[in-house]
Amino acid sequence: MSALRRVATIPWVQKSVGVLAAEYLRLVWKTSSLALDPPDFYVRVVPDLPVIVAMWHGQHFMMPFVRRDHRVKVLISRHRDGEVNAIAAERLGLETIRGSGTSGRDFHRKGGVVGFKAMVDALAQGWTVALTADVPKVARVAGRGIIQLARASGRPIYPVAVATSRRIQLDNWDRSAVNLPFGRIAIAVGEPIRVAADEDDATLEDKRQMVERGLNAATERAYAIVDARAKDVDRSDTRRTSAA
Repeated sequence: MSALRRVATIPWVQKSVGVLAAEYLRLVWKTSSLALDPPDFYVRVVPDLPVIVAMWHGQHFMMPFVRRDHRVKVLISRHRDGEVNAIAAERLGLETIRGSGTSGRDFHRKGGVVGFKAMVDALAQGWTVALTADVPKVARVAGRGIIQLARASGRPIYPVAVATSRRIQLDNWDRSAVNLPFGRIAIAVGEPIRVAADEDDATLEDKRQMVERGLNAATERAYAIVDARAKDVDRSDTRRTSAA
């Protein structure tokens, strides 16, 4: 293990980085003008609460600010990078569930079974649950895990994307966007996807593809809004954000 990696595992270092990351994201939120698509999403979602929030990995940094007054738990990896993410998420008001999905043989080691059960329990207790929908290390391809969660819990999946006009796009596997302050921010939400308990395998695959398409469409819409390409953006719905 390199010296840098060893340093990254020191608890006080992880705590410091997580706190700094949270406060930086809060700065981005507070200094950005907000557009919500659809504008009445927070009213529409009420009858469905609690829900499953699906997001793409690498586009998730601003997601804590979507919650408003909702009780939300987020699934975060047990990896050392996940520890920093968990610290940041908790500082921004989210509860965390530690575990991750995987397509390999290390499902139990990574906490997949425990994490899945914790998410089902949280939804049953009235918590909205947020998680990335990607297959691990494969960007923009939705896995079956989120569909299985919807089937087991009976809760709908809402595809959600957040984008900022000022950003740095990284050339990594998940195409991470580093959000920058003093710009525009958009939250785009797709139509809910519902999975019945008795769905057959073919239907589950159809629903998986619906999540994938829904997330891609929400992502495209969010970037269109912040990059001023969407002609039908109602500027009256753009407002200065409030504190989280």
